[in-house]
Amino acid sequence: MIETIRFWAIITLVGAGVFFTLVSAIGVIRLPDVYTRAHTASQTDTLGASFTLAAVALALGWQHATVYTVLLLFFVFVTNPTAAHAIARSASDVGIDPWTADDARDQDDTGGDSR
Repeated sequence: MIETIRFWAIITLVGAGVFFTLVSAIGVIRLPDVYTRAHTASQTDTLGASFTLAAVALALGWQHATVYTVLLLFFVFVTNPTAAHAIARSASDVGIDPWTADDARDQDDTGGDSR
């Protein structure tokens, strides 16, 4: 009974991790500027990695490798948002303007594709 619950918990965590990682990948490809891409990469990618690492920790049980997995999870929680902030900050320092709705209207007025 407990092993069945553990198995389905692992499957659920891996499924959630894959889902959020896929959302992150699609967001990085589809979003219009560096700021929104950094946002999706930091949030959904961190969440996807967290769910997946939680599944790995649950699958390993009580071992030394589980401690390393939890430490890796903490490392991901700290470094992903920090890296996204650094990327957005450097883009701002360089002078890259964020994409706005006015940019879409300007592109429509010139006959460009607004996608």
